[in-house]
Amino acid sequence: MQLKQNFSLQPYHTFRTAVFAKEFATFSSLEQLAELLDYAKQQPTLILGGGSNILFTKNFDGLVLKNELKGITLIKEDADYYYVKAAAGEVWHQFVLYCIEKQYNGIENLSLIPGLVGACPMQNIGAYGVEIKDIFYALSAYHIKEKKMVNFTLQDCAFGYRESVFKGKYKNQFVITDVTFRLSKQPTFNISYGAIEQALQSMQITTLSAKAISDAVIHIRSSKLPNPHELPNAGSFFKNPVISITQFEEIKKEHTSLTGYQENNELIKISAAWLIEKCGWKGCRKNDVGCHTKQALVLVNYGNATGTEIVDFSEGIINDVKNKFNITLQREVNII
Repeated sequence: MQLKQNFSLQPYHTFRTAVFAKEFATFSSLEQLAELLDYAKQQPTLILGGGSNILFTKNFDGLVLKNELKGITLIKEDADYYYVKAAAGEVWHQFVLYCIEKQYNGIENLSLIPGLVGACPMQNIGAYGVEIKDIFYALSAYHIKEKKMVNFTLQDCAFGYRESVFKGKYKNQFVITDVTFRLSKQPTFNISYGAIEQALQSMQITTLSAKAISDAVIHIRSSKLPNPHELPNAGSFFKNPVISITQFEEIKKEHTSLTGYQENNELIKISAAWLIEKCGWKGCRKNDVGCHTKQALVLVNYGNATGTEIVDFSEGIINDVKNKFNITLQREVNII
């Protein structure tokens, strides 16, 4: 067990704010994890993955544990599916590319999402018409207090829009150690959401495949989302709001450009980026905090912004959207 004191977290989260952990360690086995959690006892403990969905507003007065569990295994297959287990410390995008190369289908729309495998079920990550719940089979997690492994099924996780039991009912009670995905042998391509079809045409791709869709998604994301290694950010800062059809129709009377994706007979999901842009925030900057020029959903750190400054900036966006549209945006990024 190697512990480091007063350790800089700046390289370990994609907003790159200058914060420190009282203590820091990595774990690459379940035995190391158990030992470190036992050492931590009652002090605050944070499990850190890729740091791509987190915003530190202050130093962390406790122990930060960096997840470095590795390994990808095909555990079984049947007539229709491959069941692929990935350790929580695997880089998500590299895992997606691995599955595409092996012709494990259904994961391709989730290309180039930052972070590690262990974080994906926590908030049911999703993009371009696909969410983790659509390809999820099971996961294993270590119960911190009871010091034992627990298995979770799809139903156990209670996935919702960017939600799961690990963000609510079981928050801070488990450490996800591996996730098993159910991936199709026969591909069913999903190109109706977002600009995938348009990207395929512009790239002159005429034959559909998982790799082709992945390439299109990578092209789209790279063209409009800033690389966090070049311009620190945490991707989508806000969730896309889900509103009633009645409210949607009222807004559309005045703003005919509004579009939405119907969730059910009563609810429609609309673009948070569209709302933010209509409130004039796209491209805005205050000191070293800004709203990205190409994607209003992304807040960026232009240099030396603090976490508090980023939160305050986001609060201004929330207030303006509430005042103009009577919609309260919810942050997708975890504030610490």
